Amino acid sequence: MTSGSSTVAPPARTGASSSVEGRDYRTDMPVRISFLDGLIAEIEPLAEIDGTAGRWIGPGLVDLQVNGYRGLDLNTPPLLPELVERVAAELAREGVTSFLPTLVSNGDDEIERALAAIATACSRSSSTCAAIPGVHLEGPFISPEDGPRGAHDAVHVKAPDWELLCRWQEAARGLISMITVAPEWPGAASFVARCVEYGITVAIGHTAATAEQVREAITAGACISTHLGNGTHAQLPRHPNYLWEQLAHDELWASVIADGFHLPDSVIKVILKVKGDRAIVVSDAVCLSGMPPGEYETPIGGEVVLTPAGKLHLRQSPELLAGSVQMLPTAMSNLVGRGLASLQDAWEMCSTRPSHLLDLPTAAGLAVGAPGDLVVIEPGEAGLAIGATYKAGEPVFAAAVPA
Repeated sequence: MTSGSSTVAPPARTGASSSVEGRDYRTDMPVRISFLDGLIAEIEPLAEIDGTAGRWIGPGLVDLQVNGYRGLDLNTPPLLPELVERVAAELAREGVTSFLPTLVSNGDDEIERALAAIATACSRSSSTCAAIPGVHLEGPFISPEDGPRGAHDAVHVKAPDWELLCRWQEAARGLISMITVAPEWPGAASFVARCVEYGITVAIGHTAATAEQVREAITAGACISTHLGNGTHAQLPRHPNYLWEQLAHDELWASVIADGFHLPDSVIKVILKVKGDRAIVVSDAVCLSGMPPGEYETPIGGEVVLTPAGKLHLRQSPELLAGSVQMLPTAMSNLVGRGLASLQDAWEMCSTRPSHLLDLPTAAGLAVGAPGDLVVIEPGEAGLAIGATYKAGEPVFAAAVPA
C-alpha cells in the first residue's frame, strides 16, 4: 500500500479555500468537501461523477498507540526530536492525522529524555505539534508478572509514583495525556484519581488485577482498557477474571489490536458487540511497521521475522509474536473483509471514537466547522488503500498515480 507513494509537505497557509471530491463514508453518496482556514467549510452533495466510485472520504485516522514506524523507533534511546518529526510526517501515508507517541517501560531517565525530545519536536515544528495531541505512557506502572507484563522489561516495572509522573510531565511540557496502569498496585486507585484530576486519561492494561481492583480503578476514573485481550496470562480462571470484569463495565472503553494475529476474530466480535460505540482500534505498531518482509534484529525481541502476511514473530519461536506491524488501514480492511464491522464503524473506531475519548476537536468527524483532517480511502489489491491525506485542509500525502 505504501510503495510508489510520497509524502507531500503542506503548503503555506493563505486562507484560500480548497476542496476534495469522493463518497461520504457514511452514506456512499458523492460529495465535494471544501476547506477554509483549516476547517471544513462546506459538504456539498453531488450528482454521480466520474472518479468517485469506491473512493471514500472520511475523518483522518487517530492512533492512540504508536511505538514506531518504518524503522524509526520511539523507544530506543537516545530519542531525537528529528526522529519524532519524521514519524509524524511518515504516518500521513497511513491516513493518520493524529497519534500518541507511545513510550513503554524503561529507566526513569530514559523516559524523561524521550518525553523531552517529543516536547522539543512539537515546539519547533507546527506540523508535528498538530499531529501529536499527547503522549501515551504504556508503563512502567504495570504488572511485573510474566504474561500480563508482555514484552516490557521487568527491570523497569514499578508501582505508580505520582512525584515521578510529575517530573516526567514537566519534561514533556504537559504532553502526557494517557497512561496505562495496572490497578493491583497498592495505592493505584488514588493514583488513578489524581491523574484524572489533572486531565490524564487512565487506561487499565498489562494487569493481573482482581475483579475488585478493576472496579476500584474504574470508580477512580479509569475509562479505557489498553489492547483488551492482549498483555494477559496465557490461562485464566473461568470466572471471575480481569477480562470479564473489563468487558462487563459499560462505561469502560476498550481498544483492540485488529491485525489478524493478536486476537481471534471471535474475540474481536465479542468485544465489539459488548462495547458498541466504545470500541476503539489501535495499531500498537512497533518500528518494523511499514518495512518489507524479512529477518530483523530488534532491541526488545532480538532476532525476529516479519512475514509477507504481516506477522512479526520471534525467529526461534514462530508461535510467539514480537509486536504489531499492521497499521490502521489494514485493521480496517480486516474488520470489514471478515464481516466484523461495517466500513462506517471500522472507520469510526479508527478516527472519531479515539478523538472523542481524548476530547479532541476531530471528534466532530465529517461536519461543517470540524477540522479539515480527512483521508481518502480506495479499494486496493490487498484491501483498503490510502489515496490521500489532508491535515487542516491541506494535502500532506498523495498516492502516486500508476503510469
